[in-house]
Amino acid sequence: MSDNTLKPGVVTGEGYKTLVEAAKSGGYALPAVNVTGTNTINAVMEAAAEANSDIIIQLSNSGGQFYAGRGIKDAFKAKVVGSVAAAQHVHLLAEYYGICVAMHTDHANKALIPWIEALLDEGEKYYQQHGKPLYSSHMLDLSADPIDFNLSESARLLERMAKIDMSLEIELGVTGGEEDGIGSEFEEGADNSKLYTQPEDVLRAYELLNPIGHFSVAASFGNVHGVYKPGNVKLRPEILKNSQALVQQTCGTGNNPLHLVFHGGSGSEKAKIHEAVGYGVFKMNIDTDTQFAFSKPVGKFVHEHARAFAYQVDPEDGTPYKKQYDPRAYLRLGEEGIVARLLEACEDLGSRGKSIARG
Repeated sequence: MSDNTLKPGVVTGEGYKTLVEAAKSGGYALPAVNVTGTNTINAVMEAAAEANSDIIIQLSNSGGQFYAGRGIKDAFKAKVVGSVAAAQHVHLLAEYYGICVAMHTDHANKALIPWIEALLDEGEKYYQQHGKPLYSSHMLDLSADPIDFNLSESARLLERMAKIDMSLEIELGVTGGEEDGIGSEFEEGADNSKLYTQPEDVLRAYELLNPIGHFSVAASFGNVHGVYKPGNVKLRPEILKNSQALVQQTCGTGNNPLHLVFHGGSGSEKAKIHEAVGYGVFKMNIDTDTQFAFSKPVGKFVHEHARAFAYQVDPEDGTPYKKQYDPRAYLRLGEEGIVARLLEACEDLGSRGKSIARG
């Protein structure tokens, strides 16, 4: 097996670094898809297998809580054990899909630092047992806090992560909109300077974090969570280019030294996506679009079989409706909706046919 190929399954440590570098050097990015349960997780892996693309699966804190089940009354505990259970699910099944999967958590703000620390407790235990971490990377989003706190906390947690072969994703600049309760107010059409990362801040982050361990940067260049009317979001990928250039010139690195992440990818212009990938973006988050892709065919099915969702047996002609109200019938349609949308995403990001997994 050559240095740029990996065994199928969850990749961590050096394998994750190989995955990131393969995307950057290959001029493509990987979809990073928020999931909430086994249906969405399996659909993401199915799409990756069909596209022959590697993929990133990620959970928000509320996604982890939902995975654990709303029956667990301790919300914090549910966020932790649900995130652990979801990762274990992917560790068990990913290799059978024949692609590489990176496991990631999404948007932990200041109030959610304890969630990340609890997951690191679990990750350290997993590392002791298996020689690899439970998650490939965690995200710490302290973009709403002063940059000194953002960077010092990032450094503190990265020191812990590096010991178990994990990567850290940080956010500099504020991604507008809201995702699972985390985000910032976004006034459509406003000229909001906070939506644009300053290259000097990225340089500070690089100089502090690069000696500690592997990290990536969610740099804001006008991107927002959710989908807004065309023309209201002004993407400026040149900010990414300028950040790369400043770090390269100041630190004497090679081309595109930063590992960049594109948040708020749903609904973005395809040309701007391609431009961002050219500036070192290896990961684009997609959540809103896949939620709709799952729900639309389910809604259509329910509408077309309305009586099956009102009666087990039709009261007028005795028709049994079990095949229609069997949850597998419509949940599978939702899975197929996600698969179709992610095949499109893999095309947009250039990752289709680029999996580096080899059996």
